[in-house]
Amino acid sequence: MQGIIHLENIVKSYYLGKQELQVLKGLNMDIFKNEYVALMGPSGSGKSTLMNILGCLDTPSGGKYILNGKDVSSMPDDDLAEVRNKEIGFVFQQFNLLPRLTALENVALPLIYSGIGKAERMDRALEVMRKVKLDDRSSHKPNELSGGQCQRVAIARALINNPSIILADEPTGNLDSKTSHEIMDILGKIHNDGNTVILVTHEEDIAGFAHRVIRLRDGVIESDKLNNHPTLITQTA
Repeated sequence: MQGIIHLENIVKSYYLGKQELQVLKGLNMDIFKNEYVALMGPSGSGKSTLMNILGCLDTPSGGKYILNGKDVSSMPDDDLAEVRNKEIGFVFQQFNLLPRLTALENVALPLIYSGIGKAERMDRALEVMRKVKLDDRSSHKPNELSGGQCQRVAIARALINNPSIILADEPTGNLDSKTSHEIMDILGKIHNDGNTVILVTHEEDIAGFAHRVIRLRDGVIESDKLNNHPTLITQTA
């Protein structure tokens, strides 16, 4: 069975002058709907490159990437941007919030590109802010919020377009352990609501929240194992 994400012999190379540097070396992988997956690997393993390909921020040099039934491996940039905005919600380590906008305006921002009117944008933004328990801070700007609150705003923004996949890149990297666990609880609830969650992390305890851990090394998959979660239901290819 093919997953919501299906990678077939994915290769990614960069060129330094005439020298080819192969970062991903023929990856095959399926991630299924409503899975909770952690991607791990040391620096230089290829996990950031893989994340950029999964998030349609970059295209592979070779191989096939099927996302929710669409071949996105060689899509033109405009089509890729449309798929990315519809299918994927991003959560970044640095939050990437606009400092002059309120939390509510930051959350509503992706809806501008969908051509949705202001009143509806704000209503929908407030609704997702309630999901992350931050509706009482909706009029605050990022510099008036704690790191954990900023990350919750970023998660709400990632949810605003009802994406099928949440891609979280080191989402707890700038947070203390207590706040990190609060953020992971929120991502867990999002997964329980039916989203597919892909987490990129170098921290073992954070990867422990996921149900499946894929480890990369030197551009190949070193291991792909299920975590010991008693309630895990997964499909195998």
